[in-house]
Amino acid sequence: MGSLRDRNKRHDAFFRKAREQGFAARSVFKLEDLDRRFRLLRPGERVLDLGCRPGSWMQYAAGVVGAHGAVVGVDRQALPQAIPGARVILGDIYTLSDEELLGTLRAFDAVLSDMAPDTTGIRATDQARSAALVEEALGRAERLLAPGGAFVAKIFQGPDVTAI
Repeated sequence: MGSLRDRNKRHDAFFRKAREQGFAARSVFKLEDLDRRFRLLRPGERVLDLGCRPGSWMQYAAGVVGAHGAVVGVDRQALPQAIPGARVILGDIYTLSDEELLGTLRAFDAVLSDMAPDTTGIRATDQARSAALVEEALGRAERLLAPGGAFVAKIFQGPDVTAI
């Protein structure tokens, strides 16, 4: 268990704002900012959220695409709460087929990846694993995105960033 000081750092103003607005995590504000700047998501679109736990990106996407859109999330761990209007697939991105991700959809309009590796504390290893996840997400995006679709991914900074 972390110290009170560490817990207070994690429970900053963005953490409190996310909780007040009903979001599962503060990371929702990263996606909201990117969406505002690049207009990634629109009503009626189909969104794939890779590494969707704890669910704040799915919550945001579901709110933007609305009832006529579709949101599919993938994670190795169950979400702490259901996301209304979203389909969650429990599984590993390396073993799931494209067909499992698509379900009844033909393509996605946006692929979002907030995936992070299980960290070891060894910077080079953690960064390489993060890069591998982004490469997998990019491969999925190349196959599953509709023409003109959007792709967003988080990656740990390191030597692989430029190549990817």
